[in-house]
Amino acid sequence: MSQPPLLPASAETRKFTRALSKPGTAAELRQSVSEVVRGSVLLAKPKLIEPLDYENVIVQKKTQILNDCLREMLLFPYDDFQTATLRRQGRYMCSTVPTDAQEEAQSLFVTECIKTYNSDWHLVNYKFEDYSGEFRQLPNKVAKLDKLPVHVYEVDEEVDKDEDAASLGSQKGGITKHGWLYKGNMNSAISVTMRSFKRRFFHLLQLGDGSYNLNFYKDEKISKEPKGSIFLDSCMGVIQNNKVRRFAFELKMQDKSSYLLAADSEAEMEEWITILNKILQLNFEAAMQEKRNGDSHEDDEQSKLEGSGSGLDSYLPELAKSTREAEIKLKSESRVKLFYLDPDAQKLDFTSAEPEVKPFEEKFGKRILVKCNDLSFNLQCCVAENEEGPTTNVEPFFVTLSLFDIKYNRKISADFHVDLNHFSVRQMLAPTCPAVMNGGRQSSPTLQDILHEASMQYPKQGIFSVTCPHPDIFLVARIEKVLQGSITHGAEPYMKSSDSSKVAQKVLKNAKQACQRLGQYRMPFAWAARTLFKDASGNLDKNARFSALYRQDSNKLSNDDMLKLLADFRKPEKMAKLPVILGNLDITIDNVSSDFPNYVNSSYIPMKQFETCSKTPVTFEVEEFVPCIPKHTQPYTIYNNHLYVYPKYLKYDSQKSFAKARNIAICVEFKDSDEEDSQPLKCIYGRPGGPVFTRSAFAAVLHHHQNPEFYDEIKIELPTQLHEKHHLLFTFFHVSCDNSSKGSTKKRDVVETQVGYSWLPLLKDGRVVTSEQQVPVSANLPSGYLGYQELGMGRHYGPEIKWVDGSKPLLKVSTHLVSTVYTQDQHLHNFFQYCQKTESGAQALGSELVKYLKSLHAMEGHVMIAFLPTILNQLFRVLTRATQEEVAVNVTRVIIHVVAQCHEEGLESHLRSYVKYAYKAEPYIASEYKTVHEELTKAMTTILKPSADFLTSNKLLKYSWFFFDVLIKSMAQHLIENSKVKLLRNQRFPASYHHAVETVVNMLMPHITQKFRDNPEASKNANHSLAVFIKRCFTFMDRGFVFKQINNYISCFAPGDPKTLFEYKFEFLRVVCNHEHYIPLNLPMPFGKGRIQRYQDLQLDYSLTDEFCRNHFLVGLLLREVGTALQEFREVRLIAISVLKNLLIKHSFDDRYASRSHQARIATLYLPLFGLLIENVQRINVRDVSPFPVNPGSTMKEDSLPATNPLVTPQKPGLVLDNSLHKDLFGAISGIASPYTTSTPNINSVRNADSRGSLISTDSGNSLPERNSEKSNSLDKHQQSGTLGNSVVRCDKLDQSEIKSLLMCFLYILKSMSDDALFTYWNKASTSELMDFFTISEVCLHQFQYMGKRYIARNQEGLGPIVHDRKSQTLPVSRNRTGMMHARMQQLGSLDNSLTFNHTQSKWDEELMAKFPSLEESDTMWNVVSYGARPKSLDPLSQPPPFSIFNANILTAKHSLIPLIEYLDFPCASPGDIWDRFLSFFRRHACN
Repeated sequence: MSQPPLLPASAETRKFTRALSKPGTAAELRQSVSEVVRGSVLLAKPKLIEPLDYENVIVQKKTQILNDCLREMLLFPYDDFQTATLRRQGRYMCSTVPTDAQEEAQSLFVTECIKTYNSDWHLVNYKFEDYSGEFRQLPNKVAKLDKLPVHVYEVDEEVDKDEDAASLGSQKGGITKHGWLYKGNMNSAISVTMRSFKRRFFHLLQLGDGSYNLNFYKDEKISKEPKGSIFLDSCMGVIQNNKVRRFAFELKMQDKSSYLLAADSEAEMEEWITILNKILQLNFEAAMQEKRNGDSHEDDEQSKLEGSGSGLDSYLPELAKSTREAEIKLKSESRVKLFYLDPDAQKLDFTSAEPEVKPFEEKFGKRILVKCNDLSFNLQCCVAENEEGPTTNVEPFFVTLSLFDIKYNRKISADFHVDLNHFSVRQMLAPTCPAVMNGGRQSSPTLQDILHEASMQYPKQGIFSVTCPHPDIFLVARIEKVLQGSITHGAEPYMKSSDSSKVAQKVLKNAKQACQRLGQYRMPFAWAARTLFKDASGNLDKNARFSALYRQDSNKLSNDDMLKLLADFRKPEKMAKLPVILGNLDITIDNVSSDFPNYVNSSYIPMKQFETCSKTPVTFEVEEFVPCIPKHTQPYTIYNNHLYVYPKYLKYDSQKSFAKARNIAICVEFKDSDEEDSQPLKCIYGRPGGPVFTRSAFAAVLHHHQNPEFYDEIKIELPTQLHEKHHLLFTFFHVSCDNSSKGSTKKRDVVETQVGYSWLPLLKDGRVVTSEQQVPVSANLPSGYLGYQELGMGRHYGPEIKWVDGSKPLLKVSTHLVSTVYTQDQHLHNFFQYCQKTESGAQALGSELVKYLKSLHAMEGHVMIAFLPTILNQLFRVLTRATQEEVAVNVTRVIIHVVAQCHEEGLESHLRSYVKYAYKAEPYIASEYKTVHEELTKAMTTILKPSADFLTSNKLLKYSWFFFDVLIKSMAQHLIENSKVKLLRNQRFPASYHHAVETVVNMLMPHITQKFRDNPEASKNANHSLAVFIKRCFTFMDRGFVFKQINNYISCFAPGDPKTLFEYKFEFLRVVCNHEHYIPLNLPMPFGKGRIQRYQDLQLDYSLTDEFCRNHFLVGLLLREVGTALQEFREVRLIAISVLKNLLIKHSFDDRYASRSHQARIATLYLPLFGLLIENVQRINVRDVSPFPVNPGSTMKEDSLPATNPLVTPQKPGLVLDNSLHKDLFGAISGIASPYTTSTPNINSVRNADSRGSLISTDSGNSLPERNSEKSNSLDKHQQSGTLGNSVVRCDKLDQSEIKSLLMCFLYILKSMSDDALFTYWNKASTSELMDFFTISEVCLHQFQYMGKRYIARNQEGLGPIVHDRKSQTLPVSRNRTGMMHARMQQLGSLDNSLTFNHTQSKWDEELMAKFPSLEESDTMWNVVSYGARPKSLDPLSQPPPFSIFNANILTAKHSLIPLIEYLDFPCASPGDIWDRFLSFFRRHACN
């Protein structure tokens, strides 16, 4: 046990402290000394090992590799990666892009958008990608410990017996009692006085073995640990003793001591005496019976032992072999892998896992199904001529539903038109023309077959979507009727409560006349509203109903007026003032299930679940007007091209051109020509009952209004390619509502009179007009009217136009574009327009292109997100065709801006989807275009230069994952599509690209190592992204070249770096070493000169020689860095050990290397870990602590250390330190000591060493200089080995978690390595190295010893280890069955000693015994230690066989290895037995 010698109990302060001028300044002095040591030490980076030329080695050793039986561990698979095309999956039955759209498109932007929506997904698949992460991400998944056998350990059985003693006693008819007593002195009754009695609570309980304890406590809480116990097994009698105190009685013990107790009353005293005497009588009877049984049992055991000894003489070798094979088979079938028992392997930690990436898909907000059931008014009658039929509304009504958001003061959905009229009421209207499916698009014949006219004409169900649900969103219903007159006049009959059939008949008569004459004109009538959501979580308010039907106010019709009305909706006093129409609107809402069938989207494209039956009602999706903010925007994935037109206001009160213009109707048409005979396009979505698409649409008419307001929404399907002639034409009519019999018949027949025209060109500067426009009105419409232009000074260009009211802007109109092929952003439009000019043959000017590229930084965020794939595709295309560096750099700057915007809005997932699925490198033409990976790498190098814009470079660092991922995918596609994957690795990419990669790595490193304080997130992200890129380069590039880049990376770090840089370095190593072909990259094969060697001839490396690190580059680098990190402070050590252990866990769980031969081959790569651990053996040799993690912030006072520890190997006297504070002592005080000098510290030391280290270890073993000189002549005689080079060695102890992790790595390698490898190591190792090897093995036994449930529970609760108070316990001389078992174990121990040590000891034996002096009494000590750690339920084959089986005469190498391999990772063997086998083995093998 390595432990500083304890101070005498009489010493009150440490000797070191007393020597100081001021007491209590030890910590200050340590700190100052540490600073002095650090300041006097020069820094030196460890020498870089030049890696081997991997590709050349593969070629040279091709025959050797192919002949290797484990060649799959040496070669990359040929089909390691491949490109694939994944068909784009949508939710529609057919493509959303019109059939002729690709041919019609002329604009580059429209063409590229259509390509985006039509293209399939392009992926790069890595065959073994599932193995490229941490062990938790392996495809076979880490299993839970649900198959471990359940064992009952004796130490736990005793605990259970103690805890359940009271209940067990009562079940067996045992005796229990508790109460308050006074306890006197434990010595003799003569010295007892009244004052010496202490009141204690006594509890008598029976243990599971039938014996009794009398425990006493300070209070009645018997669940705590007792202050003491009196074992009644040792009690000889109970007598009354009233000499010192009344009601006292005495317990006489076997060792002639006694306990004096006193009760509060005589009755209580008598009761205690009676019960205790009864227990003594029971104990006497049980002891006599057990003695009789024990004698016969002991005789049987002795005869069996003698018989077995005589029988083994003749067939001992065969028995040993068969026994061992049976034992091995049993354990190999029943035991789980070593790391399954490691707590870290069971932790659910997926922080390092890459996020799941899905393709782009349509995403919606909260979807609501709106079912329109009925609209009924109080005024009803039968409308049929013969008065036979149902009672219905007396005239047709039309409902329009839409969503309003009063929180953000906007309308958030398109209109959904519903016709709820009864069939007989619909007959009142004039018949309409048949439905027409093709509007602005050419629908496929299949689509026309699916969508039937009957199912589309009268929709009653709509699906609304809300991206940002909250309680202030309303579903508004506007109700219209056929134009008859003013709103007040038309609503008056419906506002009376009396149901008069005469009134109904009169209204019916007028309605029939109006329907026949003015059936196509509508007038506003009423409105109602209801809330949608209970809360902001999107929970529907299904119980809410529509409000009363409020009469429309002709002066408050616009959407703005509606928003004001809704703002007062929850104010009863305001709503009570509104006139109410007596009626009821029955509309219900519900959630939309994911498999909802039979609906079409807003462009009437049917879903996959669509039924072709014409009788099945169709549900219509209603377009949502998503807020124009980036976080609510999704990249477009389908073709959609709608324009919503909103006539707002017509100011006609001042016009003099027309005699009568009051009941004004607006007719909206969409035209592609201004010629006189041109027809409007049939692309306007129709209303219920009419055609699906129509050529014109009318807004509602206000009676007798010269300045009418409008709220109508006209939805238009735009053509794929717009041009300058496309425009909206507004025609104004005066509608005659007078239906009286007066006047001539000709006057009555004139229903509408034209009173003006207005037009609005759809494109302005190449973009669709969407802002609110005010346009003039003309009295005539000459041919070529779009060409009219005012030239000023009364002159104009174009045809003669008669303007109404002096060409004032009388009409106010607004439009809203919902298009996935047209953009409203001027900068984006200009950029694509310029790119189109250059592609069509125009001279490309670099300065002009740079100007347009720079303007893209001002692009709106939501536009950038919406067209993300199209924009990025075009930028990468420009990058490959750029002829000037300035253009390439500015393209990259724009990409950086786009990527940064996405991240800042929390939309990183869109970028990941783009890289994985949408990005596709342009076809490579060497004479014309360049590759994206090379040009992007060069541009990144330029941006990372110190002279470049630091804001841009910081963004590049922060979001560098995107650019490296694009490089990776571009490289993969380039190799596959140009058939370069078949070439040798060093011929796949040109030298210019190798240079570009090396340059960008070298340029990136200063940013990582220097910006970690000022910009930690950017440097951390860049470090991780670079690691991922380097890891994937192993798949594509020359692997020797990639090794050099790793060396370039490592060279930028030094010992003593800040903790953050250590984190970066080990994160880099973690990622790179997780490559799916990490084992082949390390080439676990023989390296030697001359003939081709077999693996059996391999000269194994057990230390980190330069040759080993060169040939097995990655593992050598990792072990060197871990060795260096062990000389750093605790946080760095934990990071390094974690990376190493997790990698070994991954090897253990990797199902590709599951066989023993695979694991043994892997173990050869990690054999130098033995040397690394031996160099730190004094820091690992910690056995006097609990096997549980201890809070590193807590410290233990030296006074609290126990005087002795039964688990600690006795130590040699400590080293004597010189009193003078020379540099060696300074190094020891600061936690750093040089192993190479005795007077001055070594110059090459570790910077920033942890000042919290302890004094140099003074435990057993040679001094460090002696040990080093001895090691130099052991494993590596031709070359100095070691992981630390010439750096100093820390001597402070590692903490519990570090030690356990390192020991788990040690045990894994030990268990996995082949027998020959272990024998070779033992034969090569020096004596001191063997001592250290077994020291580490012994520490394993201590660290992983099973201490029992109680011990575990107390440590988890923070109560500390169980310490038994010897003063308050009386141990029995012999406790029935337990005592006899203990005696038998001692006898077996003496037998093993006789078999082991009955010979002449060699020098090696003397050294071993000097190292482990406790082995002289190993059986007694180890049997006591392991008494509670042997499971009683194990099969006999699992128990260690008698030691005589392993007699040196018949011992074989493989059988000797089994005790170490099989028992170290499972607490079922006697540690003493294991060490005896070690001794026997080395007498046979190591000393030859």
